[in-house]
Amino acid sequence: MTKPICRFCETSLKHTFADLGMSPLANSYLKPEQLNQMERFYPLHVYVCHKCMLVQLQEFETPQDIFSDYAYFSSFSDTFLAHAKSYVAMAVEKFQLTSKSHVVEIASNDGYLLQYFVERGIPVLGIEPAANVAKVATQKGITSVVKFFGTQTAHELGAEGRKADLLIGNNVLAHVPQLNDFVAGLKVLLAQTGVITMEFPHLLRLIGDKLFDTIYHEHFSYFSLHSVSQVFEKHGLTIFDVEEVQTHGGSLRIYAQHADQGGRLISDRIQELRSRERAAGFQTVDSYLTFAGQIAAAKRSLLAFLIEAKNNGKVIAAYGAPAKGNTLLNYCGVRTDFIEYTVDRSPYKQGHFLPGCHIPIMSPEHVRETKPDIILILAWNLKDEVMEQMSFIRSWGGKFIVPLPDVKVYM
Repeated sequence: MTKPICRFCETSLKHTFADLGMSPLANSYLKPEQLNQMERFYPLHVYVCHKCMLVQLQEFETPQDIFSDYAYFSSFSDTFLAHAKSYVAMAVEKFQLTSKSHVVEIASNDGYLLQYFVERGIPVLGIEPAANVAKVATQKGITSVVKFFGTQTAHELGAEGRKADLLIGNNVLAHVPQLNDFVAGLKVLLAQTGVITMEFPHLLRLIGDKLFDTIYHEHFSYFSLHSVSQVFEKHGLTIFDVEEVQTHGGSLRIYAQHADQGGRLISDRIQELRSRERAAGFQTVDSYLTFAGQIAAAKRSLLAFLIEAKNNGKVIAAYGAPAKGNTLLNYCGVRTDFIEYTVDRSPYKQGHFLPGCHIPIMSPEHVRETKPDIILILAWNLKDEVMEQMSFIRSWGGKFIVPLPDVKVYM
């Protein structure tokens, strides 16, 4: 183990933001024949840099090991599809995109977002490192390249005349260990008057709502507007606007341009959010150090509920096999002694087992067959969608449970 240093400013990391113990990679789902094999566990220890205030994990596995064959497909969520369609409608109008524009998305997944630009006749390019996921996008008619993004890929695409009028990155900025190379690549690939939009979970909401389960090894960094602004400014990019969106428990959507060529005015929303983050203490390291106690309290609360339910003879199942659910279950030590199974719409996960806790992943139809008393919604960011899909459990008195920010029962 080398001494941890900040991936942005290279300052030695001394301050713990959260320590969730040892945990497997959150998307390393197991096949039945792997259940008796050794699993790799790594420290889920999060630091905060006292100089730039970037919250971050160390890198234990390379992106190639984590993302080259990936189990997450965005199109299995109706909520995310609706979010993507709404974003495309906004972007086309706001930036006056036409058939002469060029839209590039980094971490384009299965084409869940770019398909809506294609429907409007706008040329697109997807950059996706997971070949199995990019293949699905290609089958939808979306031009895709299977590459990790950074300065090298940006220069290659720029040389081919593929610079972006709109450069999109949804839920990817947190996933890159080489943060400076990634953002420098954005600068290279962006057309002279182009716009970057990025979405990522907002640290303000993560702390305020105790969303510790969004911490896992695939998320290398956790951003506030304060910290992300420093990263972009270092690489000649200016964030000129910001929106707060509801995905993943509360995210930021930032808008950026070339610092010397963009020409767009700085929105009042930038200063307003910076003021709120300043009031929350985001510019001093001490304000980050109380989060560990909140995590421990949330763990005790969930375990107390599950213990009481099992002592009363209740049958508990779960909904979803998201990465966040694996952090929650492994940190809390919840296995099949509490939760008999979980269900997920993705056939790529069905028939597998959750890493670490070895809870089996079934088809949603399994709920009708077994009639559990309680469904713990691991994909709590999709709770409204889940409760609508699973509303039939109420016919036998079934209840839904959301674990965070506090345990809440929905009848």
